[in-house]
Formats: sequence, C-alpha cells, structure tokens
Amino acid sequence: MPAIREWDGASYDRISGPMEALGRDVLGRLDLAGEETVLDAGCGSGRITEALIERLPRGRVIAVDQSPSMVDAARERLGAAADVRVVDLLELDLDELLDAILSTATFHWIADHDRLFKRLRSALRPGGRLVAQCGGEGNITILRGKVLPLLSQAPYAEHFRDWKPPWNYAGADATRKRLIAAGFTSARCWLAPAPQEPGHPREFLATIVLGPHVQQLPEDLRERFMDDVMGSLGEPVVVDYVRLNIDAVA
Repeated sequence: MPAIREWDGASYDRISGPMEALGRDVLGRLDLAGEETVLDAGCGSGRITEALIERLPRGRVIAVDQSPSMVDAARERLGAAADVRVVDLLELDLDELLDAILSTATFHWIADHDRLFKRLRSALRPGGRLVAQCGGEGNITILRGKVLPLLSQAPYAEHFRDWKPPWNYAGADATRKRLIAAGFTSARCWLAPAPQEPGHPREFLATIVLGPHVQQLPEDLRERFMDDVMGSLGEPVVVDYVRLNIDAVA
C-alpha cells in the first residue's frame, strides 16, 4: 500500500489557485438553502471551505483532512467559522447526519473507493447529496509520460525501483457502480478535461502534481530532480488534468 504522503499546507495554500478555481465550479453544482450541515471532505488549506461557509449563513460546516499541516493552514484561514478536524475519510465517523458532502481534488489520493463511498453514504441523511470532483481516468497522462524516463535514470532509478504511484484515477462508469453498491440511490459521474497552466509551475508540480515523486527522493536530490523535470516539460508547463465529477444522492 502506498505510503501516506506529507503535505505542506502553507505551500499548497500559496500556489493552489488552479485547484480553487476548479473547486469553485464544483461548489456551484451544490444547491444550498443556507441552513444545511455540510462536510468538506478533504478541505486542504480551506480555500473552498471558505467559499462554502459563505453559502451557509445559517448552516454549519465541518471540514476534514488527513494532513495535520493542511488542517493547520485551514484553521488559520477559517478561524471559528468551521469545525476543522484531522480525519482519515476511510475512518469517517460523525455524531450527526449530514445534509451534503462536498469534496474537491481528494478522492484520487484514496485507493479504496468502495470503502470510501460506504463511509460517505453512512454520514449522509436520506436524500443528502454528494457533490465531488477528483482526478479521473487519463489524468496527467501526458505530463507523467514526459517525466517517466527520469525515473529510470541515475541518480533517481534506485529510489523508484519498487515505487508504486499512489493515485487512483477511476473511470466514470466504474465510479457510478461503486456509488450505487455503497447505498446511494442515484449517481451521475462524468469525466472532463481541465488542462491548467499554473502561475508557479515548479512549486505547483513539486507540491501537488509530483509531490509523491519528490518525497520518494532524499533531500539532496529533490531540487536536482525538479530541475530535470522542468527541462523535460519545456514551456509553457501544461498540466493535463482530467477530472472525475460525481453527483450522487443518498
């Protein structure tokens, strides 16, 4: 099983503008009256959580993330406006049923989608909604193809010999079937290309897209690796995102 990656919440918050833009589009799909209790599942540094709070003037937001660094960044951003907790979504166990769950750029970091969707379904009241987006089938295939040759070259090859990519880029049809099997009464899933040109490409790649690769290397090779990555990609740097969108009803 892939090791749990470590996040730098402050760095993520600084350069995650493209993720915020994608996340705001997902939030726009969630109909809210303003008084609901909503979970932000994988809140990161709290950028989308902040926008969610604005949609719930009489409601309540619970925000969870597995990374303590992300939770620290979210608490600094949100203060007392949300209940922010360190939680593994595969172990999600709340004392109350939710009206909705929002999630952006999170599910592809979780290998076991069957268990994930069962935990999310158990947290929703009947009729509650799950609105989510994550990396889907085909995500960053072009970018990874350009980086892949580096992994078999010295001095990096020895560090990637037994390495397994940590992502789960699922397809739309398989995801819909998993949601129904988990107890959702209806589910609509679709893939959509969403290429991005990040404003801080090196840090964006090192922190978000290729973070697992960077963390696989010893400290003294990380900057050299990113030098080689940037040389391989050329300019402009285009991250060929493909997003898996989920709209499901409990």
